[in-house]
Amino acid sequence: MIEAVIPLSFGDFPDDVQLCVLSFLRPSDLAAFACTCKRFEALHRHDQRLWFSLCHRRWGSKTLINKWGGGRISYKHLYRVLDEYDALIGFWRRFGDAPAPAAAPPPPLVFFEWGPFYITGSRVSPSKNMGYGVIKKPFLWMSIAPGGEMVNYLDPEGRAEVNAEDLAMAELGISESELIQVNVSFIGECHVVVEENLEVNVDPSSPNLRGEVSDDVYGSPPDRMKEIYQYLANKTSPSSRRQRRKEKEKQRQGRMRKWEPENFVKIVNCSPKPSRPLQGLWKGICDDMSLDFYLVSYDDVGGIACRKVGDFHRPLTYHGPIFWTPSLTFFDSPLSPEEDDLYNCRSHLRPADENQEIISTPDNGVVSHMLYINSSYDLVIPDLVGTTVNPRQVEGRIWQYRNGTFGFGFLRDDYIIDLKHIAINGHLLDTVEPNSGG
Repeated sequence: MIEAVIPLSFGDFPDDVQLCVLSFLRPSDLAAFACTCKRFEALHRHDQRLWFSLCHRRWGSKTLINKWGGGRISYKHLYRVLDEYDALIGFWRRFGDAPAPAAAPPPPLVFFEWGPFYITGSRVSPSKNMGYGVIKKPFLWMSIAPGGEMVNYLDPEGRAEVNAEDLAMAELGISESELIQVNVSFIGECHVVVEENLEVNVDPSSPNLRGEVSDDVYGSPPDRMKEIYQYLANKTSPSSRRQRRKEKEKQRQGRMRKWEPENFVKIVNCSPKPSRPLQGLWKGICDDMSLDFYLVSYDDVGGIACRKVGDFHRPLTYHGPIFWTPSLTFFDSPLSPEEDDLYNCRSHLRPADENQEIISTPDNGVVSHMLYINSSYDLVIPDLVGTTVNPRQVEGRIWQYRNGTFGFGFLRDDYIIDLKHIAINGHLLDTVEPNSGG
């Protein structure tokens, strides 16, 4: 007689196997699973091993999970914090006016990346006379204190040397004049505001810590009865209350605010995809041999636009595209003899190597695909609107290379601008020290 085989339930598996399986779930799925059994419900609520496994599964390759908060916080709480921080990773662009205390407007491009147990925000800009070097200047550090609260510190001048251990322990040995504690707040998914935490950055010895206006501002009560009546009337009138509120606000801003709020919008599609191989942020040498950043995007009408990111705070819509094409049809190699000649007769704008010899071909510079640029006059050369010009003035080509990068050029020019990645897999490439890049 054959005995029936009783299948194993999930609870029959060893604990380490259960933790491994559950670590693949999202918190919402884990909460639904916890409703099936009291044991799993308690596991979901309190088990440090489970939440460490979830954190390690998602971010273990990017940061040191057991170092956040000095290793003394709940991993369930840590998961919620890291999930919020994860939305910051990547490129953002400042919009609006630059912060007032800055001597010169900082670069508009900001890059957030994982550290060992903190998030770093760095201002990113093209270097000068350093080839493809990118200047990376950290200015914002975000971590968790041992008590579980989020701590964010901003260095306006980018000069402070932050010790990572001190940051994790929220015991920064840096004077208040160098670092400012700030709040980093999301407004939607793609808009972040960095503003000073006025509840922290105040002088404890200040007599008006909460911005209250003392009676001395309006003078001491007078001695004569008539003037006393007038004094009390002024204190209780609506106009006087409005005046006091204005004075309070002025005093808060004048005494305590060290940093004006900055607004950033996320550059969502900053990396190429198989279906959009040209998309993303790129860097290339311009016709004046300076390095610049380019943003290539696929628009809603099926075209491809390329703009310089630039060093100014106006929205990208103010910057005319370098090129725009409605065509997404790539032509595979080998190209026709005419197209081969168009490519081969042009020089590549690239930095000089160590021997000061201009590199004539890009890395792995074998063309795999080609795309036509058919930009309109008003987009590329606004001054030519309404004139009769040679179509070669606005026609061009995009040449995609086998290594995934590409170059572009116009028929009116005799050169090709080759574009390279700014970052790959969350890491900036070719970074140089701020002082070495000018």
